[in-house]
Amino acid sequence: MVRPSWSHVRAVSVGVLLAVALSGCSLFGRAEGATTPGKESAAPPTPDGRRVSLVQQVGSGGPPRTLEVDPTGRWQCRDCAGDGVDSTGAFTPEQTQRLQDMLADPALARETDEARHYKQGCIDALTSTLLIPPGLTITIQDCPGEPKPPVAYQVLLLITQATPAEDKG
Repeated sequence: MVRPSWSHVRAVSVGVLLAVALSGCSLFGRAEGATTPGKESAAPPTPDGRRVSLVQQVGSGGPPRTLEVDPTGRWQCRDCAGDGVDSTGAFTPEQTQRLQDMLADPALARETDEARHYKQGCIDALTSTLLIPPGLTITIQDCPGEPKPPVAYQVLLLITQATPAEDKG
């Protein structure tokens, strides 16, 4: 078996993240309760709330799971449990507030891939990437001994425990 080069792994990861980022805006228009594609019918997002996207992939060839959470706590997941099923739902008000508090934590800026000089440490491991507009990218990989950024890891746990997504890290 030929191992993929790091540049190939990085290129695949960047491609997956770009595809999710470009399609993220259209995902919420089709969320549960939407009456017209592209128009939200639920409560409008809070003005100071933040969206977050989670992309998970096992290895460089595994299918990506994507989950989008809007500021109101509504979420939509593609292949969330790795079974090909898409699902939607909403966090409780308490979960939504907790998530928004963590997303507003200034410590997240110190946990970005750029700030940590993050480099993938394992091949064929579960890689979870949080995308938090306007430009925060935080990757957490399920590698033995790899430190987990504390606030981002709590965001990951909240999202995966409150949805069908699975955190195996």
